[in-house]
Amino acid sequence: METRTEKVTVAGGAFDLHLWLPESGGGPVVLLLQEIFGVGPYIRKVAEDLAALGYVVGAPDLFWRIRPNWVSDHSEAGVAASMELAAGFDVPHGVSDSAQALAHLRALPEAAGGAGVIGFCLGGSVAYLLAATTEVDAVLSFYGSAVPDATGLMEKISSKLLLVFGGADPYIPRERVARVEEAAAGRPNVEMHVAEQAGHAFHNHEAPQFHSPEAAAAAWKRAVAFLGRHLG
Repeated sequence: METRTEKVTVAGGAFDLHLWLPESGGGPVVLLLQEIFGVGPYIRKVAEDLAALGYVVGAPDLFWRIRPNWVSDHSEAGVAASMELAAGFDVPHGVSDSAQALAHLRALPEAAGGAGVIGFCLGGSVAYLLAATTEVDAVLSFYGSAVPDATGLMEKISSKLLLVFGGADPYIPRERVARVEEAAAGRPNVEMHVAEQAGHAFHNHEAPQFHSPEAAAAAWKRAVAFLGRHLG
């Protein structure tokens, strides 16, 4: 699997966009948006999984404005440091940087076909907010904490949208997830998947305190099928 890193230039500087190419050499593009832990082992493994499915995957360094190339482990200290860093993250800048990263991906010589976005935790929020301003074929938001308070944006999203939550998430209580379910009801472009027994970041196999293997496998199967339907 070929990998490389390219620079994306925006107002205020430039950031790294890490790329993974499928064995075929090209295909539909997927913008992969990081958690608060950075583009570390977990996000890189997700990128490899997506590239193995035939997608051209790009993961931008969202924290470049405050801590370039930040990567943290999932220890208690690492979680605390990552949450402190995330508190200083400028969301509008993150959304605009993600839009530029997506445009860069679409312009790659290896890009062929549709475009999708998938984000986890912090990246799940950014993916959802990006969908309100940028037309893409498929958007997947995993436990984005900003989504319940931004359900009004759903009417601006025409992209196919899959929203994934944990029903036992202490950071996004079930009643807030229910608010999203209510907003999504009757919208033909929106799908919901709630892993009722799982908590936050349940797909993250690098974090034993969060990972729920059964729920992760079920959610990922649905995510792969969703991408397959809308990106090919």
